[in-house]
Amino acid sequence: MGLAPWRGLARLKPGILRAEATLSRIGAPGILVLVIIAIGTLIVPLDTSVNIAFPAITARFELGRTGIQWVVICYVLTYGSLMLGIGRLGDIFGYLRVFRLGLAWSILAFILCATAENYVWLLAARVMQGIGAALVIGCGPALATSHFTEDLRPRILGFYAFGFAAGGGLGPLIGGVLVEHFGWSAVYWYRAPLAAFALALSIFLRAPPRAAGRESFDLTGAVLITGMMCCLLLGINRAPDIVAGNPLSLALAFGFLILGWWYGRHAGRIARPVIALKYFRDADFLFACIATAVVNFACFAVLLFLPYLLLHGAALPAGWGGLVLAIGHLAAMAASPFAGFLLARISAARLALIGSVMTALGLWLIGAVGAAGGALVLLVAALALQGIGLGLFQVSVTDLLLERMPREDRGVAGSLSQVSRTLGVVTAASLLSTVFAALEVAGVARGLAGMEAFRAAFGSIFSFGAALVAALVVVAFFVNRRGYR
Repeated sequence: MGLAPWRGLARLKPGILRAEATLSRIGAPGILVLVIIAIGTLIVPLDTSVNIAFPAITARFELGRTGIQWVVICYVLTYGSLMLGIGRLGDIFGYLRVFRLGLAWSILAFILCATAENYVWLLAARVMQGIGAALVIGCGPALATSHFTEDLRPRILGFYAFGFAAGGGLGPLIGGVLVEHFGWSAVYWYRAPLAAFALALSIFLRAPPRAAGRESFDLTGAVLITGMMCCLLLGINRAPDIVAGNPLSLALAFGFLILGWWYGRHAGRIARPVIALKYFRDADFLFACIATAVVNFACFAVLLFLPYLLLHGAALPAGWGGLVLAIGHLAAMAASPFAGFLLARISAARLALIGSVMTALGLWLIGAVGAAGGALVLLVAALALQGIGLGLFQVSVTDLLLERMPREDRGVAGSLSQVSRTLGVVTAASLLSTVFAALEVAGVARGLAGMEAFRAAFGSIFSFGAALVAALVVVAFFVNRRGYR
């Protein structure tokens, strides 16, 4: 029984042989569409270049390691709260129009981030950047798939994920070189002309056809969902304060429940809410959302803590540190289009399970090598394994979500996938930073030196993440075995 998910691997060869035929069906105009969308989308995953700049940003604004979390939170809280509403805007007013607005908005946001004179300015600019990111990726998957026939959807999602992973992989590499030679602000400066270039190229994209009768936008529902997501994400961020007696997190949790109840009543009264609650009655759909959050929670530890291990523990220059940090994303980039072809032969649930197993093993190895101060080549191999697993997982889960929703709701479906990722990232940035700091203090109390305490905390955090993903695999396989046939 335990080997069942792997049997489909014997059928990989036919899928690989059909890759050339698929590219032929897409054609040169289709490839041009995907390239333009990929260039525009790159400005969002390239934000991983900011992670390699964390040490420089903490030094510039005199922050502690826990303080850097707000550079992440202000950004992801914003786009995570807005994406579902923006996905519905794309369904109504057109994915291309929203995509272009996001590119234009992002140009201004990058300039404001790069010119920040103080910490508050930087955080405000990160909020603006989050709005631009929501506009760009909230409709990205729907914009890409809307140009092609439905049977090509898994492969188009694979190519889209390839571009997204490429940005995530190139970000640390580019960021490392830029920080080393030009300082932290360069990780924002270089994306402004890239966004402008993509905006200019978008004239070659066609607006996908929409229904003749334009539906009204559910503004009430969008406001309620935005409030729900703000309460949820900020409540998670403030959860550690409960120990200190601060009830803010509990108040935010109560606000989330009230707004959720209100949205449930509202959605049941109108024909076209932002997202119909009926989808969450589908066990596979709901579990896919939960699994996406859990896997991204565990994997964000790589971007959150590995830069400090590479630049301080291994004493690598920022450029080389960025290259190592990019390995996982580059591996995910390589795996993403392959996943699109695999989905023609393997169920999305089975491929997600395979990717989760590889991700868990990769995370455990990263923690073990980092804690022991092992050879850099072993760390690179572990990052590659984790990245391949994540690439397979992301494509298969996104395909599952889009498959469960009608084509006219693909903007919301694509946004929901991104929101689930965001939930995992915010939870990781909020809780793991606090837990990591506590583990470091405990290590010092046991007599460990500074870097020894860091390595011990590093190993514990990654072991926990690996165990969490492994537990998800067990639950997924034994609770939902019918999906792995």
